[in-house]
Amino acid sequence: MAGEHDRAVSHRQTAPAPASAWFVRWMVCLGPSASVLDLACGRGRHAAAAIARGARVVCADRDPLALAGLPEGAHAVCVDLEADPWPAQLDPPGGFDAIVVANYLFRPRLDLLPSRLAAGGLLLYETFGAGNARYGRPANPDFLLRPGELFMLCQRHGLMVLAYESGYVPRAGGGAIVQRIAAVRPPFEPERFPLEAGGSAADAVG
Repeated sequence: MAGEHDRAVSHRQTAPAPASAWFVRWMVCLGPSASVLDLACGRGRHAAAAIARGARVVCADRDPLALAGLPEGAHAVCVDLEADPWPAQLDPPGGFDAIVVANYLFRPRLDLLPSRLAAGGLLLYETFGAGNARYGRPANPDFLLRPGELFMLCQRHGLMVLAYESGYVPRAGGGAIVQRIAAVRPPFEPERFPLEAGGSAADAVG
């Protein structure tokens, strides 16, 4: 069924890929002891980038085969994020210093994420947006962000938006429409999140 195929494409990429440059750019703000949730993590490409910075990463996904191949140091939680109760492992005391979501969208639980951030925690989100059907899958609107949807999510929950982009991204064999955001749960300390990629992150989160 087309809808199920869209779900699989939205949930994770089917081949290994480098970590998103958007996430890597903002991960410099994470301290060496940061606690990170990689939601719908797939094979853990973003978990690997966070672990390389010394972060403690919880990886949640419904696919046990993908979880079996996670990078060393990742803590796996096998859960159907759309059908199962929200697991206790994804509700740590004090919340996560960062939540990372890539190429995945399940609207009924989208508004849960800001409350799972620690004070000063960082939300990093990047996935496909409306209009992507022109370039391929996913094409089902259930798996495509509406215009401005990530920005409005952060506004609803009082997050400070550091950076937001929405538009066309060229890719090998075609392209995609994406939205991506980096936002912080208050209190916001500007020095922790330098806008220059090479800036100091001595007081990084975590």
